Amino acid sequence: MTKAPAKAPAAARSGRPTARGRKRPALPRHIEIRQRGLAATIGAVAKQARTHAGLTQQDVAEGVGIVPEVYGRIERGVLLPSVPTLFRLCVTLRTGPHELMGFAPLRGLPGRAPWAREVPPALAETPEMRRLLRLLGRLTRLQLKLMGRVAASLVHGD
Repeated sequence: MTKAPAKAPAAARSGRPTARGRKRPALPRHIEIRQRGLAATIGAVAKQARTHAGLTQQDVAEGVGIVPEVYGRIERGVLLPSVPTLFRLCVTLRTGPHELMGFAPLRGLPGRAPWAREVPPALAETPEMRRLLRLLGRLTRLQLKLMGRVAASLVHGD
């Protein structure tokens, strides 16, 4: 039996070179231009959604599951997030990927996020205090009761 000749991969039949020297199908020019600025677009929109939600970079990084330094690079447009990270970023910021990538205007920005409660002005003196209060807002009733006991023992030195 004779084998049929193997067909070249689709990427090799198109027209543009890839990293391996194969050709890739040409995208429309407006898409190529948008692709070049994708990291900057994602970063700018992520920052806008984050500040509108009243979150810090630390809060978003914790929600996404990355370190704050990496999230800062994403927000500055230096780093392009992976697809799973982009998905977690959308969930954390409560926005769609089409909005983060600049294909649609950022609509329906959430008001202040429910976990970013307002901090009384007297307690809002330090970032640590604000972060602690936001974390306490996420605890269950039993966990809050236990944290109250821990705090009382720290304050009273029992």
